[in-house]
Amino acid sequence: MKMEQIPAYELVTKQDIPDIHSMGYLLKHKKSGARVMVLENDDENKVFNIAFRTPPADSTGVAHILEHSVLCGSKKFPLKDPFVELVKGSLNTFLNAMTYPDKTMYPVASCNDQDFKNLMHVYLDAVFFPNIYEKEEIFRQEGWHYELEDVDSPLTLNGVVYNEMKGAFSSPEDVLDREVFNSLFPDTPYGVESGGDPKCIPDLKYSEFLSFHSRYYHPSNSYIYLYGNMDAAERLNWMDEEYLSKYDAMPVTSVIARQGPFDKMKELVMEYPITENEPEEQNSYLAYNVVTGDSLDVERCTAFEVLDYTLLSAPGAPVKQALLDAGMGKDIMGSYEDGIYQPFFSIVAKNADPANKEKFVQLIQDTLGEIAEKGIDKKAIAAGINYMEFRFREADFSSFPKGLMYGIDVFDSWLYDDKKPFDYLKRLDIFASLKEKAKTRYFEELIEEYLLSNTHASIVVVNPKRGLAAKREKELEYKLAAYKDSLTLEEKERLAAETKHLKEYQDEPETEEALRTIPLLTRKDISKEGAKLYNTPKQVGDTLVLYHDLYTNGIGYLDLLFDTKAVPESLIPYLGILKSVLGYVDTEHYTYSQLFNEINARSGGILFGLQVFGNAEKPQDNKHMAGVKAKALYEDIPFVFEMIREILCTSKFEDDKRLYEILAKMKSRMQMSMASAGHSTAVARALSYFSENAYFQEKTTGIDFYKFLDELETNFQEKKEDLKEKLKELMVYVFRPENLTVSYTADQKGCRGLEEEVQKLKAVLCTKEIMPGSFAPVLEVKNEGFQTSGQVQYVAAAGNFREVGYSYTGALRILKVMLSYEYLWTNIRVKGGAYGCMSSFRRNGDGFLVSYRDPNLVKTLEVFRKTGEFIRSFDADEREMTKYIIGTISEMDVPMTPSGKGNLSLNAWFSKVTEEDMAKERQEILEAQPEDIRKLAGIVDAMMEQNRICVVGSEEKLEQEKQIFGELRNLL
Repeated sequence: MKMEQIPAYELVTKQDIPDIHSMGYLLKHKKSGARVMVLENDDENKVFNIAFRTPPADSTGVAHILEHSVLCGSKKFPLKDPFVELVKGSLNTFLNAMTYPDKTMYPVASCNDQDFKNLMHVYLDAVFFPNIYEKEEIFRQEGWHYELEDVDSPLTLNGVVYNEMKGAFSSPEDVLDREVFNSLFPDTPYGVESGGDPKCIPDLKYSEFLSFHSRYYHPSNSYIYLYGNMDAAERLNWMDEEYLSKYDAMPVTSVIARQGPFDKMKELVMEYPITENEPEEQNSYLAYNVVTGDSLDVERCTAFEVLDYTLLSAPGAPVKQALLDAGMGKDIMGSYEDGIYQPFFSIVAKNADPANKEKFVQLIQDTLGEIAEKGIDKKAIAAGINYMEFRFREADFSSFPKGLMYGIDVFDSWLYDDKKPFDYLKRLDIFASLKEKAKTRYFEELIEEYLLSNTHASIVVVNPKRGLAAKREKELEYKLAAYKDSLTLEEKERLAAETKHLKEYQDEPETEEALRTIPLLTRKDISKEGAKLYNTPKQVGDTLVLYHDLYTNGIGYLDLLFDTKAVPESLIPYLGILKSVLGYVDTEHYTYSQLFNEINARSGGILFGLQVFGNAEKPQDNKHMAGVKAKALYEDIPFVFEMIREILCTSKFEDDKRLYEILAKMKSRMQMSMASAGHSTAVARALSYFSENAYFQEKTTGIDFYKFLDELETNFQEKKEDLKEKLKELMVYVFRPENLTVSYTADQKGCRGLEEEVQKLKAVLCTKEIMPGSFAPVLEVKNEGFQTSGQVQYVAAAGNFREVGYSYTGALRILKVMLSYEYLWTNIRVKGGAYGCMSSFRRNGDGFLVSYRDPNLVKTLEVFRKTGEFIRSFDADEREMTKYIIGTISEMDVPMTPSGKGNLSLNAWFSKVTEEDMAKERQEILEAQPEDIRKLAGIVDAMMEQNRICVVGSEEKLEQEKQIFGELRNLL
């Protein structure tokens, strides 16, 4: 890029960034003062991001509400929800916005040039010229509002962000995180909740909301990021002409203040709600937190990531182990919290006794002191550095574009120092430096300086309290009732009129004129070519080896899959335990700690898990597999096989203490995930009422498995011998040569020697005679409600359309987009105030509708039941239909990494899906007409008539609506 091509900008710096194969430019827009970063490379998945430094002064959530609101219409795109129109009709590979404690980001990505330009246009117009100044309804819908149906109805609060944060504040871990920030940074923006505290959100005034936008959403306070293979000069000139040139530079006071150190460690005690049936004893959280300088020293920050691995995260890590051994908690969690100006190191004990607070602190300091004095485990440090370097080089962020992740990383330095824009993109020299420094006392000195001799620290205790959620709801109820009583009749009538007006605003259809402002591609812009499958089957003896021949930059991706068809039903739940035990217990030649570090020092890791594959045409051919996933450089694949043989053939299950630690940690992590991802929990449970695959997953990873795990952990002393015998028995049933299928993603060079390694593995697998069992689940509809201490619901309704004679068609993928961003979005999110809503329809006939962080329950089920009516009355012109088709293809055509392509091919192989099936599905999508959508009404009606529901939600709310459930139970 030549500077004479972009006269409106001045070049601040230009740097080659070989670590990410890019040329980096830092520019300044001369007139407006906007900062601009360009990363030029050959990546077709282009990324644009505009971010603003947005330090909040209080916990009203103004930055978060604004992030939602600016995407609700703008000057050139005056729809109520252009964001949703883009999702429906764009080939984007990423489209969202995020609020952080000190910044707000608006990133988009696309591989299509015109689509990328369209996305940039809508987002820039949204942030600079939003409709929030003309439409107070946006603030009320997205932030908060009083709801009063009529003058005699109870007064309530609603709003999308309000309900989102009620959900967030229902989790004890989120409460703890908030209080840790508050304890360490009481005088800076980090000391308040940028997302919004539900208690404080209703304090935010519309005028303050507008003032925040006018203060911070100015180019002089902006950080603009362009990444990928594009005509950057053209994009920069367009930005100048359309937006930036309309502004003059101005000073914006948004610098993130630095919290001064404390004279001594701070202490904070808080409470979190639990249900009436959860224990208060041994259910507290203890957190030891230390600020570790600032984020501008990238080497030091990377070193603390390594220390997190070495001291806390790795199995047997010394600080974690000392705390576990002393009974400080059943689960010890560590984290290095970066992404802010002053990162901090946290050590958390879960299921702890608050009386042990002093002992907890003393034990941490004693253990760290001993490590600093005697020296840190060099192998563990080497493993930590290698693990991070492997991930950095691989740059595999699953479905997220790597350009997006780089664009988030740069803010760890750029936001706090304009002279340090690219520091977090240049890590390879840092890894090399740390390997050298590991030979010195560098890491020990970091421990001494920051973790021991540092008073910028806090100890936070969060204790459980029964009835706290109900008490808070009652207090809110009384407060709202008292406020309503204080109003005159005229004021009540005005509130009722405002409630009615907001609903009318939400119901009002978009005008054709407004809809046509959103730029749209045509069907011709969509490739007719769908995803490719890369399956080359080969028999190695009687074992299928499935090759996926792809360029992987020298990394081999290995999957060993063992069919569990012979496992007796009584042993199925123990598979869920076994996957978490293998690789985490001692083997013949290694302690579990040595094993973990040995693996991570020479590979990208070895993981054990379970996988299910559904066969749409022959459900009786569903596959349930125990799997081993590994990745390593080609030359280290033999080492990976050696470690797998070590684990499968010599793992020891005799260490009672270690087994208990694993069970306690599993239980703790499941408690966190089941409640926070309540939508996934509810959907999985509802599907298990009728789906064999879902039933298997429920027994090995779901609510049933949690109850099984809870029983084992609670009564470990009585059950431990039986547990050991069952695990040994499972090893005999599962890890047998006849059960093995191998899947391997690499190029030709990386495949050399693989078959020899497979033969060596098979030679040591179990051949002992067994009596095969069978899996014959008893499926029944239970319609359960699972009560939590949370304040919101996750409502799921599921069914199977193949059961009643319907077939799968590609049009169902269009329906998913339509429901998620039209009917369900409008009725559940916009009008209902829920944070999210989702739907899915699978090839095997399983489908579901679900809400996320939802204040409602019965109303949501009613919306679900009327879905068929919406579909039956659906109509669309060619433009509208094209929009839905493009949005559907966008979900399907996400660029994939080599490992992602290998996984897709493997799934297709076992699910008996061919390229012809995928091409047929794509054709059905591309050729779909409104009548094809209307024909799907019967499918959704049939699913809803099957009446299979599951709800995870507020103890009080579920009790109020208990008549709709077959059974009410506590989730935990």
